[in-house]
Amino acid sequence: MKKERIVSIKVLALALAVFIPICGLKAQHLDTTKVQPIKEVVISTSRSELDPDKVGRSITIISSEQIKNSGANSIAEILSQQEGIYMVGTGQTPGQLQNLFMRGTNSNQTAIMIDGIRMTDPSTADNAIDFSELSLSNIDRIEIVRGSQSTLYGSSAIGGVINIITKKGMTPGVHADADIRGGTFGTKTSLLSENLFLNYTHTSGFYANAEIYNNKTNGLDATVDTITNQMKVFGATQYAHQNRSFNDFTKTDVMAKLGYRNTKWDLFAAYKRENQSTNIDAGAYTDDRAYKVGFVRNLTTYGIGYKFGKHFNINYIGGLTDLKRIAVDDSSVVDSSGAYNHNYFKGTFKGSTMTNEIQANYRIQGFNMVAGVSAFNEKMSSDTYFYSSAYGGYDTHLNTDSLHISVSTFSEFVHADIDGSLINDKYSFLALSLGARNTQHQLFGNNFTYEINPSIKVPGNGLLFASWSTGFNAPSLYQLYDPDRQAPFNITRGNPTLKPETSNSMEFGFKQKVNEQISFHFSYFKTVVENSIDYVYLWNPLVASNQLTFSDYMGDTYVNIGKQTNQGFEFGVHTRLTDKFLISGNVSLTNGKVEYDPANIHTTHIQGGQVQLFANGAFLNANTESFGLVRRPSTANLSLTWIPVKKLSFRADVRYAGPRYDVYYNSALGPNGAQSTKAMGDYTLVDLFVRYRIFKGLEAGIRLENIFDEKYYEIYGYTTRGRSIYLNLRYSF
Repeated sequence: MKKERIVSIKVLALALAVFIPICGLKAQHLDTTKVQPIKEVVISTSRSELDPDKVGRSITIISSEQIKNSGANSIAEILSQQEGIYMVGTGQTPGQLQNLFMRGTNSNQTAIMIDGIRMTDPSTADNAIDFSELSLSNIDRIEIVRGSQSTLYGSSAIGGVINIITKKGMTPGVHADADIRGGTFGTKTSLLSENLFLNYTHTSGFYANAEIYNNKTNGLDATVDTITNQMKVFGATQYAHQNRSFNDFTKTDVMAKLGYRNTKWDLFAAYKRENQSTNIDAGAYTDDRAYKVGFVRNLTTYGIGYKFGKHFNINYIGGLTDLKRIAVDDSSVVDSSGAYNHNYFKGTFKGSTMTNEIQANYRIQGFNMVAGVSAFNEKMSSDTYFYSSAYGGYDTHLNTDSLHISVSTFSEFVHADIDGSLINDKYSFLALSLGARNTQHQLFGNNFTYEINPSIKVPGNGLLFASWSTGFNAPSLYQLYDPDRQAPFNITRGNPTLKPETSNSMEFGFKQKVNEQISFHFSYFKTVVENSIDYVYLWNPLVASNQLTFSDYMGDTYVNIGKQTNQGFEFGVHTRLTDKFLISGNVSLTNGKVEYDPANIHTTHIQGGQVQLFANGAFLNANTESFGLVRRPSTANLSLTWIPVKKLSFRADVRYAGPRYDVYYNSALGPNGAQSTKAMGDYTLVDLFVRYRIFKGLEAGIRLENIFDEKYYEIYGYTTRGRSIYLNLRYSF
């Protein structure tokens, strides 16, 4: 019975997403949860204010009002409902690693920004940001641009750009928004968060914002418990799983922003501090009672803009961020009897970035151009210590502070949107966007990217568009410079001979605005990434791969392994059937492959060693192909909103993730073991959010997640939240 119900939900989601726009149902205007509001402007797609319905790219704008209407607890939950995006970690216990995959690209190939300042994590192996550090506080809107945007944003924008834009000034006066929510998502779990936002805006244009967000979560056991045998604990018989740890999470964000805006000037300076702590486990199905990670990020952003009349303006933005992650694992449980392995590990990982950009915009009828220069610097360092009492005691200590690991890039870019009306109004249905960027990387030298994006306006408010763009993704500092090495070969894990990943992306799409209440869009895309980077083992080349032993190990490193191809189809629809009923939905079909080519590998660094891919355990002795992408399924989302009376609204969300592959460690793949691929089943989640306005400014809400208590994995061996309930109370004026 449950299987039939889930199948029916999937069919309903897909059918509504495909056939609603065909119905052409007449609707009444109501200003709630439309994904692309008609009065919104999109900045991220061209660094200029443009009507999103006239932009020939696949974009989504999510306003602060839409975020509030969703009842979501995190940015990851909001993004997981958008086409072309799959968020890993959204359904796990809060505080665990959350990664984003856009259009099949890797998690470090989408540029994440706050107010146009690129957010990275130089202290990690791949430089990708963990979305668990981003809360929903202080957000004015989120702009999503799919497809390569390296022309405008440089490295890491192969899959697209997500720009989180924070709040500025409001209407003159004092404003406040206070929110408190609490809930539970499993046995012995609880979540309690508080958020307070304050704003003062003067009639002159001066404004001051302040906000604090606090979250305390008593979480689930992050890994799946498969132990069922009984054991003795303090003289009593208990089940082994009662000795397992629960993974708690605490987080506090503090923000402040000062600014001034009028018809000519736009100045601001902002500061944000994130401080969080979480308990993590050792790996899939592997509990760890004593592994804790603390994380602190300080972010300072600032900018100044001036308009020289209605045609020309110039802007400067800058940002400084420093972060520190401290991981401590002090002797973890290793068996069902509660024994400890008497190991100790402490790692301190630091990173910092600095961004400075100047851009000028020039606009006349039929022509809009932006040109600028950008400087970006990243630094990282680490200090790790490991001790084991095995074999009479063993310890290692590695500190990279003295290496001064850093890299700088400098870029020049230009982008132009040309409308046919520049020549004659009768050609206004034609448009062309062109862009180019030269990135001067400290290690790789010059890298040139470009974009060609024509579009044609179709009678009836339609837009047919295409794009061809190239992309660029530099290796992380860790991949380039990590000094860890295997004696006596002295092959460092970091590989300074790595080449940057480069891409070619194409897209064909159509968007149609039937009327003020009904719109839909679809697109086909294909992205080919050359020089893909992967982690490998190196082995003695004189010994057959099936006869290798530990003594043949030469070390581990990163190499360019070949190319990855992603392609897919996206469809989205937004419509209001009546003044009380809204439906929106999307479908994303994604697939891909990786082609491994030994000729891509720079042989100097690996000293002739046999290359074994950690990703699947295969030895890279000849050209091979691997079909299917890890953790990147096809998806479908459906959202239904019903407003029976003015004060009351109901929203139901259905989220479907298709079959996909995941990986797990397999000790049988060579002396060191490697990853094996495992097929993962699909799943469907249904959530309900009810909101009631008690009186002006005061609202109460209740959110039920995973109503049917679906059992599923996002990551193999890690638990996900079951049926959950959250209550919230919000007051604003």
